[in-house]
This record gives sequence, structure tokens and C-alpha cells, in this order.
Amino acid sequence: MTLFSAQEGKEYIIDRIETDDGELEDFLFSLGCYSGEPVTVIARQRNTCVMSVKDSRYCIDRQLSQAIRVFDI
Repeated sequence: MTLFSAQEGKEYIIDRIETDDGELEDFLFSLGCYSGEPVTVIARQRNTCVMSVKDSRYCIDRQLSQAIRVFDI
């Protein structure tokens, strides 16, 4: 499942980043989004997703959140 479709308030593990865009992958890596890292969706609105990763909160757009594949703990 993608991060955008994940349940709010529940912790997930990042499975992989699905993108062919190297810059996008590097950007997400700089935020701490890489395989095996725990992530939580704090809130989701129309086209944005607020996530918590590595004790930080980030607001990312729908495209970024759909590139992050997660699974249940």
C-alpha cells in the first residue's frame, strides 16, 4: 500500500520507494524515507499528507506520498 492510503495514526514500515526519478528518491532519502524505516501518517488532506519519520514531521504532496510503499508492523 502507499503512504497516502495508509491509516492515520498507525505506524508502518517503509518497504520501498517506487519512482524512476532519481532526484525524488534522493529527496525522500534526505528526509529519512528509506526501506526499513518506521513512518506514521499524522494527517491527510485533499492533496497533502503529514507524516512523521525519525522524530520529524513533514508535509508532502500526494505524488510523493504515493511513491512511498509501506507495510503493517
